[in-house]
Amino acid sequence: MSLVCAISNEVPEHPCVSPVSNQVFERRLIEKFIAENGVDPMNSQPLSEEQLIDIKVSHPIRPKAPSSTSIPAILKALQDEWDAVMLHSFTLRQQLQTTRQELSHALYQHDAACRVIARLTKEVTAAREALATLKPQAGLVAPQAMPASQPAAGGAGGEPMEVSEQVGMTPEIIQKLQDKATVLTTERKKRGKTVPEELVRAEDLSKYRQVASHAGLHSASVPGILCMDLCPSDTNKVLTGGADKNVVVFDKKEEQIIATLKGHTKKVTSVIYHPSQSVVFSASPDSTIRVWSVTGGNCIQVVRAHEASVTGLSLHATGDYLLSSSEDQYWAFSDIQTGQVLTKVTDEAAGVALTCAQFHPDGLIFGTGTADSQIKIWDLKERTNVANFPGHSGPVTSIAFSENGYYLATGAQDSSVKLWDLRKLKNFKTIALDNNYEVKSLVFDQSGTYLAVGGSDIRVYICKQWSEVLNFSDHSGLVTGVAFGDNAQFLSSAGMDRSLKFYSL
Repeated sequence: MSLVCAISNEVPEHPCVSPVSNQVFERRLIEKFIAENGVDPMNSQPLSEEQLIDIKVSHPIRPKAPSSTSIPAILKALQDEWDAVMLHSFTLRQQLQTTRQELSHALYQHDAACRVIARLTKEVTAAREALATLKPQAGLVAPQAMPASQPAAGGAGGEPMEVSEQVGMTPEIIQKLQDKATVLTTERKKRGKTVPEELVRAEDLSKYRQVASHAGLHSASVPGILCMDLCPSDTNKVLTGGADKNVVVFDKKEEQIIATLKGHTKKVTSVIYHPSQSVVFSASPDSTIRVWSVTGGNCIQVVRAHEASVTGLSLHATGDYLLSSSEDQYWAFSDIQTGQVLTKVTDEAAGVALTCAQFHPDGLIFGTGTADSQIKIWDLKERTNVANFPGHSGPVTSIAFSENGYYLATGAQDSSVKLWDLRKLKNFKTIALDNNYEVKSLVFDQSGTYLAVGGSDIRVYICKQWSEVLNFSDHSGLVTGVAFGDNAQFLSSAGMDRSLKFYSL
């Protein structure tokens, strides 16, 4: 078995062994290495030439030292060069191994640092959301006595009154509805076709951009705002309903939460802000409609008008009655002052779930959408189905009456918005949207000049021409609610990305 130098991997002429690493070296090479580094090349322990132990082996008789001009001299020079190259190569191999170890350690540290940063970022986000929710609560208005005109809490111990019996439409109620409709019709005729001077013009509306976004209104664990409404008398007050079962009242001007209303046992799918009282309404798949006091921050009544999910909610122009639709195939008309269900009707021939409901501006007729793509128009006084609008495919997701009282906009799961003329009872315009576009919300502005569509994105159309003047894609999820501010001074939207956004110049 021949000895091999640990540095050059060649058979050594003068072998020696290092007592430090017990490795065999060519004496010539190891002496050069010790002279340069003073350590054993294998384990970097201190080593001197005196410590080296020669190994006795039989050698052939070596020739005399050649002269510098002979071929042997050149070979000797090449041998020296080879030795130097071997030493350098060995040093490089050691440095490469050390660098690999350092790189591996650095990568491990980088990965650990990324994990820590991600965890801290998540904690900071959660803390900010908690702060956004808790901060306004510190200044929450203390519960006040309810005015006599507002619904009062019923039941023992301050618990909300739960009423489900039907009282019936008395002549007094029908007369009240008729009187209000007469007043509203007269006012609309006075206004005629004149557009309010303060209304934002289409060229200015087309320049709207996102000016604010708020993501801390509802819980991050169950993300999604499913519905929204603005207070008609003060559009700075925004009402939202979330997948987290909460109803939130938000002040746009102060950028803070006024009240968080908790009580529903399932997600909140419909909300309405009362135009003149500090009262809001909400509906949920838990089959209840709740009436809330914003100032008191509590539920003052629970109306159980349905046996299944409540899918739609609309407030009558008098501000005293509430229309609701449900998957139980019924629509119900309830008195918000007493919480009593006045009447409850279904189309037995159709036998399908209702998906949405909306009062006509006059309040004597209203529309409901069905799961089998029909839009039904009902006479409230007679409680009869007076017209049907077929044409959509898929469940109807949203309906909206224009303030002029002539137009009805409807959306369904067929990626289109249809416009209907209530005088001629026909579809006069269909706005085809992108493939797989989901329509979730339709709303006209207070003057009936603009129509906003919310769903896969936000689009605003100018009525009569029905041309698109705005298109926003700022939400990262489906848009579930859109609303206009006074005279379209701003546009607001809410979506499944848990954010409430505002757009204006």
